[in-house]
Amino acid sequence: MTEALIRNDCLQPAASWEQATGEEVREVLRLANFTGGQAARALGLGAKGDRTVRRWVGGDSSIPYAAWALLCDFAGLGMIWKRRDN
Repeated sequence: MTEALIRNDCLQPAASWEQATGEEVREVLRLANFTGGQAARALGLGAKGDRTVRRWVGGDSSIPYAAWALLCDFAGLGMIWKRRDN
């Protein structure tokens, strides 16, 4: 099994969160078993949501924390917004 390629700093509550890279977004989508279109629908992004997801994966735009946190939960990484700082 492949180890997840997501920095711990990306799995924190919003106050201490570091922006996820396109590669990290791609990894969370893989862990969630989502295509870009499936992720867009799960996040309620609307008609052109798959394009938005492609921009996140490609690093052309930053994923908002709320979308990232939900994708992490869908991927089985837990409710990162509830984690306590170490």
